[in-house]
Amino acid sequence: MNFTRRALGATALALTLAALPFAGAMAQDKGLVGIAMPTKSSARWIDDGNNMVKQFQEAGYETDLQYAEDDIPNQLAQIENMITKGVNVLVIAAIDGTTLTSALANAAAADIKVVAYDRLIRDSGDVDYYATFDNFKVGVQQANTLVEGLKERFPDVKPWNVELFGGSPDDNNAYFFYNGAMSVLQPMIDSGDIAIPSGQMGMDTVGTLRWDGSVAQARMDNLLSANYTDAKVHGVLSPYDGLSIGIISSLTGVGYGSGDMPMPIITGQDAEVPSVKAILRGDQYSTIFKDTRELARVTVGMVDALLEGSEPEINDTETYDNGVKVVPSYLLEPLPVTAANWEERLVDSGYYEKSQIE
Repeated sequence: MNFTRRALGATALALTLAALPFAGAMAQDKGLVGIAMPTKSSARWIDDGNNMVKQFQEAGYETDLQYAEDDIPNQLAQIENMITKGVNVLVIAAIDGTTLTSALANAAAADIKVVAYDRLIRDSGDVDYYATFDNFKVGVQQANTLVEGLKERFPDVKPWNVELFGGSPDDNNAYFFYNGAMSVLQPMIDSGDIAIPSGQMGMDTVGTLRWDGSVAQARMDNLLSANYTDAKVHGVLSPYDGLSIGIISSLTGVGYGSGDMPMPIITGQDAEVPSVKAILRGDQYSTIFKDTRELARVTVGMVDALLEGSEPEINDTETYDNGVKVVPSYLLEPLPVTAANWEERLVDSGYYEKSQIE
């Protein structure tokens, strides 16, 4: 009896061990996904990459995640290498959405599907789908929180002196953010409620190449010295947290946030930890939370559908014309974050631990 039990146990163990490599293969036999991310200089893109790798692997895919550190030739080389490796799908957050036409033609020739990730790839008919957030709404929310903060902090001032910053002109999203914000602010500029003392408006003037915080800080320095020797700035439209941090450094450097110089209302985007801390300090007023876990989930669903020969779930077939085609898209909802709701939106949702912020 004991011998039988031992024999049966050994047989079961042998069968289990023999099955393990096969089970591992089965867990990873759905294909190889190439993931091209722009840079690790932003915590947001690191989170995107990590979330996608985790969710793709849980869904049974192997992944090849590459960061190009905002170097366009580097990203092109990474994508070409992924094509050579024989990836089944490319997921690309482009550094410059106008530079990938030739690479994507090579992908199409190899029957590799392409999903643009949060940044539209332009000038190519070889983009199959686009996963992103409602970027026009991001701009609307930024402007709405700017106005909310101006009313709260400067209730007796009119007009409010505001300066405008845009994102990187080579990122299609930057125009959606700016246009969304201006749909709210332009009527207030026209009515005289908001003034732009520098006169600097339009993406060709206020854009910030590569979303570089040091460039934003230098421009804010120049705006202050040229336009605010007597006047005070009340608000700054900033489309991204990394720019906001640079803008805050410029403002605090000349005394804002102390004495009789209240901190202007400053917006942002991506709910990066340094900016959430700045919101709690009162240096930044708001940011926009885009849950990258949800964006990864949508992207995995698109890839699953593409490789299974079915139609991915989309909710927009009109907005994103890349110059060659309207790219079918799925738009997720962004959420504004302020000192009043940061814990509910960022901690209660499980995106951050409270200890990361406080």
